[in-house]
Amino acid sequence: MDSKLANIAGAIAEPARARMLCSLLDGHARTATELSVVAEVSPSTASAHLARLKDEQLLVQLAQGKHRYYQLASQEVASALEALLVVAGLPRSEFKPNTPDRLRNARTCYDHMAGTVAVSLHDHFAAQGWLAEASDGYELSAAGEQQFAQLGLDLPALRKMRRRFACPCLDWSERKPHLGGALGAALLQLALKRGWVEQDLDSRALQVPPKGQRQMLAAFGLSSA
Repeated sequence: MDSKLANIAGAIAEPARARMLCSLLDGHARTATELSVVAEVSPSTASAHLARLKDEQLLVQLAQGKHRYYQLASQEVASALEALLVVAGLPRSEFKPNTPDRLRNARTCYDHMAGTVAVSLHDHFAAQGWLAEASDGYELSAAGEQQFAQLGLDLPALRKMRRRFACPCLDWSERKPHLGGALGAALLQLALKRGWVEQDLDSRALQVPPKGQRQMLAAFGLSSA
């Protein structure tokens, strides 16, 4: 136990690795290149640091298409870092996205919704206990089953499709998950059909008119305030 604690403390104690870890406290995943900039080291040195942090189970790597991202391994790791920041009297760093506003707010990601709106919905679904972790992504809890069925989604048909039913999909602008899979695709089609969002003709951007936003929030029990 003592040696394990010493190894973890040693991994955190190196300044470049400490900067990497603290930059991930905001919950947003980052690439190795972004973390090398944060740590003020070369990409090759960053790779060695990231390998050490993974070995000590402080970080996990996420794959999204051809991209690889890193995030803190658990809430316990985040809590430990928070406590160290309090002792050191240091503030958190903030995530600063560089995605154009019209794409960052709402857009399509293949056949489902992405962007700030989609990430907020995913977080709400999780907070309400509607999503349950499964071996290949998400399943719905009893409450989630009822909620989405009430919206008119044919859940048995979605489960019969030759793809994952529901899964987290890392959002490239927010660096947090939105909802993918057959359920995510069905929700986008529902949002388009009901006029909650409108598809741009010449881009992946989705417009969210005020009325549509109010209706979408109301459908999921969210306040527009």
